[in-house]
Amino acid sequence: MSDPVIAVSMLGVFIFLIMLGFPVAFTLMGMAVGFGYYAYYDERRMWLPYNRIVESGGDWFDQTQAWFGAFLNNRIFDLFVNQTYSVMANDVLTAVPLFLFMGYIVERANIVSRLFSTLNIAAKNLPGSMAIAALVTCALFATATGIVGAVVTLMGLLAFPAMLRARYDTSFASGVICAGGCLGILIPPSIMLIVYAATSGVSIVRLYAGALVPGFLLASLYIIYVLARAWMQPHLAPKPTKEEVGEVPFGKLVVMLLTSFFPLAILILSVLGAILFGLATPSEAAAIGALGGLVLAAAYRALTWDRLKESVYLTVRTTAMVCWLFVGSWTFSSVFSYLGGEHVISEFVIGLDLSPITFLIMAQIIIFLLGWPLEWSEIIIIFVPIFLPLLPHFGIDPLFFGILIALNLQTSFLTPPMAMAAYYLKGISPPHVQLVAIFKGVFPYLGMILICMILLYTFPQIAFWLPSLVYGR
Repeated sequence: MSDPVIAVSMLGVFIFLIMLGFPVAFTLMGMAVGFGYYAYYDERRMWLPYNRIVESGGDWFDQTQAWFGAFLNNRIFDLFVNQTYSVMANDVLTAVPLFLFMGYIVERANIVSRLFSTLNIAAKNLPGSMAIAALVTCALFATATGIVGAVVTLMGLLAFPAMLRARYDTSFASGVICAGGCLGILIPPSIMLIVYAATSGVSIVRLYAGALVPGFLLASLYIIYVLARAWMQPHLAPKPTKEEVGEVPFGKLVVMLLTSFFPLAILILSVLGAILFGLATPSEAAAIGALGGLVLAAAYRALTWDRLKESVYLTVRTTAMVCWLFVGSWTFSSVFSYLGGEHVISEFVIGLDLSPITFLIMAQIIIFLLGWPLEWSEIIIIFVPIFLPLLPHFGIDPLFFGILIALNLQTSFLTPPMAMAAYYLKGISPPHVQLVAIFKGVFPYLGMILICMILLYTFPQIAFWLPSLVYGR
């Protein structure tokens, strides 16, 4: 077989092994080293010292030592070490553990429960008030943590039972929690956007600025849908009674907002503002955010040794997963390109003679389908680099492409049968809540995401306006 055929086979074998359930990071590294050993195999360079010892009549120990030295004298091992060092020394990725720590410490400091209770009281006169409060809480908390599973699980324990007790329709309440929990993928400071920036070479500052308007646009579409649905079908989200909400004086409500909503909002806006206005690098701003999270937890008297230890452990575990995914992916991609696989795919796609809009739609369909069996981190690190070299041919800005992907990946968490957000919620729901009911609740939000993507396709300035305003062309 020719090298390009072997490269395509390499990609096919990888997808097959992933479907069987093998760990992605270690599968990538193992396949990269295995196929890379073949790709970089140079018999003369590798085995020359060993052949000289054999010809000179060296003893068995010298020959054995030389044999192992010759076997390991393959450039794939040098490449693997260099890629590992490059990932660990990447300045952009330094922000990942710091943002993760900020999210985990906020999650464990009981800030979110206080925030939800306050917003529920503040929105009591709106149709679907508790759902609105849950969506706003999800958006704010998802922005802080950026981890879908953490947001859906916490809000599923906090807001979902409260909505069920308030006689909310099960499907309606389920959709709110699942859709709101996915917003952190898109709204800055998103971990996914940091990973995309490191993969694509796009400025993370411009990417954050570009994602801000689409992120709040999608959140606004969710809120508008909930308001309209609750107004037209009041039985889905009954208005709370005075006994359920109580009479809270305006002055007390202001104090509650000042002590719950504003501290977290100010922390997030400070971090985001420092990045967008060039006051700090993403890593520096993330460090400030992590410190701010600790200060908030201490201020709420929720900073205990056990919570701090658990937050550090979860941060290290998630960061290690992302870093090893990068190591495996970059090594895998290097071998894949060296064998000519990237060239084969580029020629095939270019040969289809697609228009830019058709290429975008095709790429988004592929990413949507990949979202069923794979996490967003695996899609961004492994498969997006296959599309990136094709963007200049079609005249597509990588920033615009990244924001479309961030929108698209939310559908992968919400689309049956592999809707992970639905499974996260089902795992902590009361026994009577059926998975079918959760699936039914998330379908309207898929429509909202599709509307947002169509708006972005039709009016690209939604993504480009803020970066152009702040940083110019």
